[in-house]
Formats: sequence, C-alpha cells, structure tokens
Amino acid sequence: MAQNIGYRVIGTIKGVKGTCSVGHKVGDQMELSLHNTGGLCGALYHDVFPYVVMLQMGGSFPAEWGDQDVIELDCMDKYNAVTIQLKRVRDED
Repeated sequence: MAQNIGYRVIGTIKGVKGTCSVGHKVGDQMELSLHNTGGLCGALYHDVFPYVVMLQMGGSFPAEWGDQDVIELDCMDKYNAVTIQLKRVRDED
C-alpha cells in the first residue's frame, strides 16, 4: 500500500498567450506531484517540477516572495506562453 507523504499540489492555468500546442486553457486544473504530471505538457512540467516537489514536501519560499503556498510560473515558449499557478493544499485531518 502506498503511503501518502507531504501535501497535495494543484496547478491552475491562469493565462495563455497565443495558442498552447498541447491545448491547455485558462481555468484548467490538475493535481501534480513528484510522480504525477497531471496531464501537464512535458516542457512545462519540466520547468515547474522543482517547485511542485518543494511544495509537496513542505518546503518554503523566501518570506519576501509572499504567500508560502502559491507561486505563478510561465512555460518556456515565450510566443505561446502558458502561465500556471501552483498551490499547496493542506488537507484537514
């Protein structure tokens, strides 16, 4: 039986500049983790992976970055940039 470690991380597409070749659209949501791409484009998952793992395992950003549970990132395609918000979800016991 698999053990659930850490927190859940929810990705929400917040913006698409141009046309995403994978078809991500504003409002799309997916659960992401160390072992689950959630259907996210491979290139974007590659970029956000370190942040997903950090959020999932309870790490934190520098205090001056603001909210410790949320970050917004852009994909590497600057002509068709997709913006994703990663949010750590703390499930109630």
